[in-house]
Amino acid sequence: MNLTAPDNNATAVIWRCAVPTPLRRLFDYWPSEDCDGAIAPGVRVQIPFGSRSVTAIVLNQTTDSDIDAARLRRATSIIDTQPLFPQPLFELLKWAATYYQHPLGEVLPLGLSPGERRGKPEQQLDKSALMLSERGRGLPDGAPHQAPRQAALVRRLAAGPVSFKRLASEGFSRLLINALLSKDLAISCTVSEDSCWQLRAPPLQANQEQKDAIDAINAALERFSIHLLYGITGSGKTEVYLQSIATCLEKGRQVLVLLPEIALTPQTLARFEARFDAPVVALHSGIGDAARDRAWAAARSGKTAIILGTRSAVFVPLDKPGLIIVDEEHDAAFVQQDGLRYSARDVAIKRAQLENCPVILGSATPSLESWLNADRNRYQRHILSKRAGTSVPPTPRLIDIRGLELTAGLSPDLLNETERTLRGGNQVLLFLNRRGFANALVCHDCGWSSECRHCDARMTLHKSPPGLHCHHCGDRMTLPKRCPGCNSTRLLGTGLGTQQAETYLSERFADYPVIRVDSDTMSNRQAMPKLIEQLNNAEPVLLVGTQMLSKGHHFPHVTLVGIVDADALLFSPDFRGEERLLQLLTQVSGRAGRAEKPGSVLVQTRQPEHALIRDLYAPYHEQLATLLSYRAQSELPPYGALGVIRCDSKNRQAGLAFLQTIKEQVTPPSTCRIIGPLPAAMARRKDRYRSQLIVAGPSRPPLAALMASLVEQAEAARQSSNLGWSVDIDPYESL
Repeated sequence: MNLTAPDNNATAVIWRCAVPTPLRRLFDYWPSEDCDGAIAPGVRVQIPFGSRSVTAIVLNQTTDSDIDAARLRRATSIIDTQPLFPQPLFELLKWAATYYQHPLGEVLPLGLSPGERRGKPEQQLDKSALMLSERGRGLPDGAPHQAPRQAALVRRLAAGPVSFKRLASEGFSRLLINALLSKDLAISCTVSEDSCWQLRAPPLQANQEQKDAIDAINAALERFSIHLLYGITGSGKTEVYLQSIATCLEKGRQVLVLLPEIALTPQTLARFEARFDAPVVALHSGIGDAARDRAWAAARSGKTAIILGTRSAVFVPLDKPGLIIVDEEHDAAFVQQDGLRYSARDVAIKRAQLENCPVILGSATPSLESWLNADRNRYQRHILSKRAGTSVPPTPRLIDIRGLELTAGLSPDLLNETERTLRGGNQVLLFLNRRGFANALVCHDCGWSSECRHCDARMTLHKSPPGLHCHHCGDRMTLPKRCPGCNSTRLLGTGLGTQQAETYLSERFADYPVIRVDSDTMSNRQAMPKLIEQLNNAEPVLLVGTQMLSKGHHFPHVTLVGIVDADALLFSPDFRGEERLLQLLTQVSGRAGRAEKPGSVLVQTRQPEHALIRDLYAPYHEQLATLLSYRAQSELPPYGALGVIRCDSKNRQAGLAFLQTIKEQVTPPSTCRIIGPLPAAMARRKDRYRSQLIVAGPSRPPLAALMASLVEQAEAARQSSNLGWSVDIDPYESL
């Protein structure tokens, strides 16, 4: 209904706002007193919400509201004069809220910096350049005559403003700059650094496969296209990225590069800064809010050329986007598992479409979804089948460990080859995807095991620091001296973890550094750069670590990779288990022999006859055909679509009953199925009982409609404050 303003009889304008709340609706407010006209969609405003004052975002203005005029509250103030969202980003965020069926008020703030989400003004960038003042422009030629270096700087500035970074590279010191500033001959200013975006080092010589990929990508820089860059490990995918970026920067455009892990950022940042004389920023959870605010403003204003970031950087505002790159596109780290559950890879593709620019998906082990899309000609596929330079990919050799005497999980063959490699002055990487000392602590007499008090999972035994640690909820306990069940002192660790392997290897190979690489040892942001620096010294080193070592790192002096437990994911209940295992084994194997020295890979297994293990020597893409046929038979992604409504509650039955209630309120189409409600794979976590409804359909449109109906019913259902629920579209977490 049309409303009239509370202070006159004229038809009133109402602000329809997205508020950061779990409620899936918009909220109407009278304009604030400082409003003197229409405001643009996307502008931030301060509003009263309950007893709080919150930052909201205006979606549109209307004269209709379902709320009585007397009940409408007035907004407090306008924060922005113009929206902080570029229009394509604004559309992307609205699309993400719809596609992933998440409250818009919680999605829109993802396009803002931390300070902006709290209502602070946009970060003002430091003055980045120097220009002549009015007095400086009036100097005669050669002045100041008594200071030739100052005169040279004045001549340099006569053509226009120059960035401080450029002046420093040309030998003009900060002391010299301050001299002109103190004499009022120059002033600081902020300018675009487009003219400074150029190469610092020449590109490497591309082989024909790399050149074909670069040419195809560069030919598409003015339009939307999707490029799947499938290159075996060490084939030079990064060089393809770098040369494509160079062309993009020549056109004055920005580049967004997404990486799966923080640990990859320093190595990648160093390579980019060595190649380009251009401003580069890194965005990830390891940097503080103030630095993130500055990086956000620099990207939005176009003053940074290249933005490196982990998954949340997919929402960074860009002034002149020209290219988006998703490195290791298959990696599960690109999937957000709480809040807005989204795939940064899929969001990047949608963003490229809205920005009308190309996107590159790079991987040595592409996901089944991307591979099938390339088969269907939705993506352009570029194949790099040869390693760059003279290195040759190693052929894995299987070690059947059935019946063998193992020490700390390691076979005599693997230990002997490790010793031979270290004595030869080379480096060794042993991969064990399980941190801690042992899977669990058990009693040899009564069978008691170290179950977590808060989760349906065992606590992992750690020796450094000593104790029991739940890797799901974070709970820690001191080591018991006696069994809580029978008072026995015969407590044993079962299974193998990186700490146990490290302990034994440090004794066996005492003459060499043994370095454990997992989330316990690499939590410091400087840990991985220091490790890479140490490895680049070419001294013999023995690495033992988790999948943190498998993700895109270039270790030129590693010549032996040992995979301690290749069977870990073979019998996973997750339908993606075999795909993940194949990707993991391929990626880890690819760390060996990446430079001039040949490499070798040893794979320990108790399942040498299993097709995936047996054919590990075959090219990755040849094994994808088998996995795709299994998915097609089961109508699982990428041949079908999945959605999940997850519920967690203090009471085991409450969540199941809630899901059953909403299920009974909808009638699925004949093409879709609703499975459950069922307990989750881990039914209890952090003292919350988890259950789920799984929705399966032949494609996304019918699935989306059914999921929307279920969400509507869930919102309408009465529920306890001790019960929470969420939506997961295209779930990646185990069902």
